[in-house]
Amino acid sequence: MARLDSGGKGALVEIRNLDKKYHRGEEEIDVLRGLNLDVEKGEFIAFMGPSGSGKTTLLNLIGGLDAPSAGSVRIAGEEISALSGRKLAAWRSRHIGFIFQMYNLIPVLTAFQNVQLPLLLTGLSKPERRRHVDDALALVGLSDRTRHYPRQLSGGQEQRVAIARAIVADPTILLCDEPTGDLDRASGDEILNIIGKLSKEFGKTVFLVTHDPVAAKRADTILHLDKGTLLEYAAEKPIASKAEESPR
Repeated sequence: MARLDSGGKGALVEIRNLDKKYHRGEEEIDVLRGLNLDVEKGEFIAFMGPSGSGKTTLLNLIGGLDAPSAGSVRIAGEEISALSGRKLAAWRSRHIGFIFQMYNLIPVLTAFQNVQLPLLLTGLSKPERRRHVDDALALVGLSDRTRHYPRQLSGGQEQRVAIARAIVADPTILLCDEPTGDLDRASGDEILNIIGKLSKEFGKTVFLVTHDPVAAKRADTILHLDKGTLLEYAAEKPIASKAEESPR
C-alpha cells in the first residue's frame, strides 16, 4: 500500500525528501517540496491536483526524464538520479513505459511499426520483435489493425496503439499523463480498463495523472498535489504528508 511517510521498506518506488525547483529569471519557483512516498510493485496510483501543482513534474522525476533539486528517487533499490545520461537512458528503456494524452504516434508509420520502435535499440531478432509487437497489440485488442496508419484509426484506437508501444518492452512501471484527456467517456473507459488490467493481471506499477475524478477512482490510491505538497484523501478529510507537518 502506498505510504506518504518514509516508514516503508522494500517498496518498488522510494521517494525521499524530494524537492524540485525551477528558475524563471531571478525568481526561484518551488514545484515540489519535501515529498516522501513509497509504492509497492503492482500498485495503481492516481495523482490529482490543479494545473501547475507538479503532477507531471513528479511523473518526469519518477521516469528519469528530469533530475531532482534535492532528495532521492530509488526504484527497485537503484538511485536513478545518480545515473549518468547513457545509463539512465538504458535504465528507462528497460523499466519505464510512457503513455501521453496526445498519443505521440508517428503518422508515417503503421500501428505495428509504431509499437516496434522501442525494440529497435534492443538485441532482439526480427522474429522476436514481431512476437513482442503482436502480443502487445493483441493485449490492447488491435490485432486486426497492425497495418493501419494513425490517420486510419479513431482516437481511442490511437491511444491503444500508444499503450501497446509503452508495454512492448515489458516495463516495470507505466507513467500515464492524462491518457484519457482527449477521449470521449466510452473510449476513455476502454483505456482505463486496459490500464487497470495491466496493473491487476500483469503486475505493472501504474502512476496516472488526471483531472478526471472518474478516472482517478480506478486507482488503488488517489494522491493530491497542492502547492508542491502531496496529500492523501481519506474519509473526505485531507491528511498531510509528514514532510508537510515537519519544519523545514
